[in-house]
Amino acid sequence: MAETPQVKSRRESQIERLRKKYPEKKFEDDEEIYGQIYDDYDEYDKELEGYRGREKQLSDMFAADPRSAQFLTDMHRGEDPVLGLVRNFGVEIKDVLDDPEMQDKIAEANKEFVERTAKSKKLDEEYETNMDATLETLRKFQEERGMSDEDVDKIVDFLLTIVRDGVMGKFSVETLDLACKAMNYDMDVAAAGEEGEVAGRNAKISEKLRRGAKGDGTAPLGGKHGEGNPSAARKNQSIFDLAAEAQ
Repeated sequence: MAETPQVKSRRESQIERLRKKYPEKKFEDDEEIYGQIYDDYDEYDKELEGYRGREKQLSDMFAADPRSAQFLTDMHRGEDPVLGLVRNFGVEIKDVLDDPEMQDKIAEANKEFVERTAKSKKLDEEYETNMDATLETLRKFQEERGMSDEDVDKIVDFLLTIVRDGVMGKFSVETLDLACKAMNYDMDVAAAGEEGEVAGRNAKISEKLRRGAKGDGTAPLGGKHGEGNPSAARKNQSIFDLAAEAQ
């Protein structure tokens, strides 16, 4: 008999999708599942509102002057923008360029264009230089820690996600929590080391006190009151003396 294919419920399919999108989470209870769904829908609503706002701006621009829409369409198709200007705005566009009163504005606009182009070129050059150094850093990082290519790819993808979120002005709770943990890591390590050191000293002090109270099993020397007996002398020591000896 042919096996009946197992059909996943919508709940199972949704949980599977969430676990693929957020592999660091388990989604084992309804609070976590529905909480993440709520956060995702909230984020989708914000993004959709942004798209609608930008779409409205374009619509308003095209409604104000339909020629601008045709001009942009021609550029998108790869046509010469100068010819597009003439086709959509007429040869009178040349008269505007030759107008003496427009020369200062045209010169300023061209200056902005040149500066923007130079800045873009400089940023491209810096990017290439930085990327070469970053690739070498990644190679050493992977080599020192014995990591696979897949592990390094996951780290890079995660960092790029943070960068993209930063550009878009959005940060998830998981990203903020990770940053918080990273900032507190050194302090946590130092605190743990200090606690271990204190615990070690306390253990030594307790051991010395225990030995002093029990004695070593030999008869006391130096008189009936134990004068000259090291154990008796140690009993007269304060807790601070014992702490100093334990260091």
